[in-house]
Amino acid sequence: MSTADLGLPVDVPSTALFTDRYELTMLRAALRSGAAHRRSVFEVFTRRLPEGRRYGVVAGTGRVLDAVENFRFDGAVLDFLAADSVVDDATLEWLAGYRFTGDIWGYPEGEVYFPGSPILRVEGSFAEAVLLETVILSILNHDSAIAAAASRMAVAAGDRPLMEMGARRTHELAAVAASRAAYVGGFRSSSNLAAGFRYGLPTIGTSAHAFTLVHDTEKDAFTAQVESLGRGTTLLVDTYDLTAAVRTAVEVAGPELGAVRIDSGDLLLLAHRVRQQLDDLGARDTKIIVTSDLDEYAIASMAAAPVDAYGVGTSLVTGSGHPTCSMVYKLVARTPSAAPDGPLVPVAKKALGGKTSVGGRKWAARRLDADGVAEAEVVGTGSIPPDLADQLLLVPLVRAGHITGREPLDAARTRHIDARAGLPLSATQLSRGEPVLPTETM
Repeated sequence: MSTADLGLPVDVPSTALFTDRYELTMLRAALRSGAAHRRSVFEVFTRRLPEGRRYGVVAGTGRVLDAVENFRFDGAVLDFLAADSVVDDATLEWLAGYRFTGDIWGYPEGEVYFPGSPILRVEGSFAEAVLLETVILSILNHDSAIAAAASRMAVAAGDRPLMEMGARRTHELAAVAASRAAYVGGFRSSSNLAAGFRYGLPTIGTSAHAFTLVHDTEKDAFTAQVESLGRGTTLLVDTYDLTAAVRTAVEVAGPELGAVRIDSGDLLLLAHRVRQQLDDLGARDTKIIVTSDLDEYAIASMAAAPVDAYGVGTSLVTGSGHPTCSMVYKLVARTPSAAPDGPLVPVAKKALGGKTSVGGRKWAARRLDADGVAEAEVVGTGSIPPDLADQLLLVPLVRAGHITGREPLDAARTRHIDARAGLPLSATQLSRGEPVLPTETM
């Protein structure tokens, strides 16, 4: 049994109430009018990237599949809806048998996206598909924001490992999702044990300042940790005097000391000083780990410093200033009646203020230049041009209600590395800019 089969340590009965009330009131009215049974196509997309970002990262797809599979209205949930007068008896009866039986296509997890990209396409009856809007958006908006921040930090870190340490800076369940999304975006490990349990992520962690403070001396603390965890452990050296702590650390653990962690001060300056001190003490293989409110810019500033790994918390789990991707879930096509073989009619919202949408069931492809580098995101509703047929981006995730798109998390992580590498070099610049690819519509 895989860890994914075990479920979250903090569990919920189902995902059916991870929604907004108006999804159910729309369902109630649509069942009455008959429109509930019209075949419909909903798409997830964003009209713009967060300000200054050059690409987005799709993350949370695997969690979306879990959410769709667990979208069930059990007795307790139905009783709540009845007691709160959210729906009528006919709607309760319909909800009791709810199962999503449609199809879902989407960009595979780890892929990059741009404004207008049809990141996810949900096809089924209006009733089945409309209920999934909120839970799908809550997952994709959160996880994709974290993965995009993680990707930028991974670019800044280069080959140096990144460790996710943000659990105490966000909601306890969001922390687990953030660890997963950070791994997709390029982080190598997490301090969050729930994420390790649920998703099999490598977990890390040794001690905090409290461990040093509870002992009578720093040497006592270091000795206890080394005797317990071995000489390869990481000692936190900035509780009191940094220089004295490094000297004590090597005295206790010897040159086999695994690493020291610096969590405060001028990290760039201190990293150079500590590296020199470690080398002078014969601990040339001891690594230096830095933490303390890092973001992609702070990481980039230490590219030339003798740092071996970074631990990131607050900035990562808040999307480094952009905690959402502003994705929306819009009806883009539906049949004129409940007849299952009826033609799909494009529909679209037309409004002022830039909140319009484009009707029609869409495909997407990434056009490459002569060197194999991406040059445009092409989105269309008609026939697919032959020269783009082998560059299509959407893949089947659910067929007739059955999950087909599950994959190991490492597959999404590897896909993101490859997708980012296929973009123009300017995609990895941390300075503010426009999306690195234009979106062309056909």
